[in-house]
Amino acid sequence: MHPYLLLSQKLHKIIFEEYFLKRQTLKQLSIKYNKSISWIVKQRDEYIVDEKCHNPRAVNLVCDATFYGKRKDKLGTLVFKDVESKEILIWKHIESETIKDYIYLKNELIKLGYSILSVTLDGKRGLYKAFNHIPKQMCHFHQKKIVQRYITMRPKLEASKDLKKIVSRLTQTTEKNFTQKLDNWYAINKDFLEEKSMSSTTGELNYTHPRIRAAYRSLRTNLPYLFTYKNYKKLYIQNTTNALEGGVFSHMKNMISLHRGLRKSLKIKLVDYYLVNYKKR
Repeated sequence: MHPYLLLSQKLHKIIFEEYFLKRQTLKQLSIKYNKSISWIVKQRDEYIVDEKCHNPRAVNLVCDATFYGKRKDKLGTLVFKDVESKEILIWKHIESETIKDYIYLKNELIKLGYSILSVTLDGKRGLYKAFNHIPKQMCHFHQKKIVQRYITMRPKLEASKDLKKIVSRLTQTTEKNFTQKLDNWYAINKDFLEEKSMSSTTGELNYTHPRIRAAYRSLRTNLPYLFTYKNYKKLYIQNTTNALEGGVFSHMKNMISLHRGLRKSLKIKLVDYYLVNYKKR
């Protein structure tokens, strides 16, 4: 790179960091550099985020997406993180969370020379197929949230209360014991779950307790992926995606919220900067 361009890039980065990280206003920076506000804006906006440096190796991944800004913006980022080194490996800016995005990032990591030992996911429908032949762990936090969404935090039905107790011990039990508890619960409540009522509007027979059925079905569907972290004890597998939810996304969204009104291109640049430098934090 030409020396002048190198110096310009350094200045762009300094002003970018002073504005976004040190929260200096455009007016303060204008006074500091004795330049117009439009000049400051130009330097900030022309900063080019450094490329991600890679050290290909075997990794255990935790993968998840987050969205920020207004709903109409349709702006989010899908992130793959190495849970052992806590390094953000790769990411993609997205408008909606699709299986294709996960497959794309997985393939890009493999092209870079990484080998994927395991992956922890939020259990999005069809997502497990994106990681065929790789040990997959369903996030316990998301699983509990799914059940809670169907039976609520304070269920009134005895069957729902009993199911909530079983799920509450998800992290303290084994696959064998959990499966047995679930089997016993179903045996006791089978007739209750099969109850049907006639709709007053359509006259059709529908299940009387569809929500608790959905909660149970979710547990059954995800059961093969709830105890992977215990079945592969030699691997560094996380049982939640909290390493991204709390450790990365919350700080990233907070940084964006501190600078309301940013246009989409600047939000993306700020997120890129944050993720490239995350390991250094």
